[in-house]
Amino acid sequence: MQQTPRQLPIALLAGRGELPRLLVEVFKSQKRPYVILAFKGQTDEEFVEGLPHMWLHFGEVGKAFKCFEEFHIKEIVMAGAMTRPSFREIRPDWEGMKWLAKLGKRALGDDNLLKFLIEMIEERGYPVVGPTDILKELLTPEGLLTPAVPDEQAWQDIGRGIEVLTILSPADVGQAVVVQEGLVLGVEAIEGTDRLIERVHSLKRPGLGGVLVKVAKIQQEQRADLPTVGIGTIKKAIKSELRGIALEAGRTLILNREDMLKLAQDKGIFVLGLASTQCHPSR
Repeated sequence: MQQTPRQLPIALLAGRGELPRLLVEVFKSQKRPYVILAFKGQTDEEFVEGLPHMWLHFGEVGKAFKCFEEFHIKEIVMAGAMTRPSFREIRPDWEGMKWLAKLGKRALGDDNLLKFLIEMIEERGYPVVGPTDILKELLTPEGLLTPAVPDEQAWQDIGRGIEVLTILSPADVGQAVVVQEGLVLGVEAIEGTDRLIERVHSLKRPGLGGVLVKVAKIQQEQRADLPTVGIGTIKKAIKSELRGIALEAGRTLILNREDMLKLAQDKGIFVLGLASTQCHPSR
């Protein structure tokens, strides 16, 4: 009997946060065989406790493929936040050494690195699926998601944010920017969106609060590292006195959407899903 996609054994390459947990809940509900590849210093230890898993250091590629063989894996999904490791944190086995030799300049950007990893995994016969293939309901819908509405200045700040991210996109830098009354208070770098929001708190000017704009890169690998927000994003926005968040619809994930939008509504913060044509007008 042929297996359906929901029956195929799947491996989860897990980082931090809520997304890996949500995927495991789906696997359990579908009675789907799975194993978690957890990474030292990255994956939450308490998350994998009691679940089928294997711990890896970055670079242990051969060990990972042995795990895939042992569990008869047919698909792979990557999910969760990860901090880019330093060279000291990478402990390659023989297979990992061969991958590093092939990587070259593609290691310079997060998106290029992820594309390389996916290509190499699929060359070995393991299809990589995106979290949204399993959790489609997490994608940001288009339109206003809260009662609060962006005013004229907020729309100008959103436009300014899109302009900045469009320029930065080819450099594979970040996916978010905070703009206040036309001034760019901060651009997301290696620290991630939450740290960006914290950082701009000390830079804000008197007057209307800033706006967070979060958009996928033009060349974004859809199966990994899609822009993601959640209730934590709103909590950070409240502390930094932001008044709104604009996200690219269909290419940004919202975790715990109901709780996130309720908190945004209670605090008068707008959350807006932008059409991809608005985020990438030149495409």
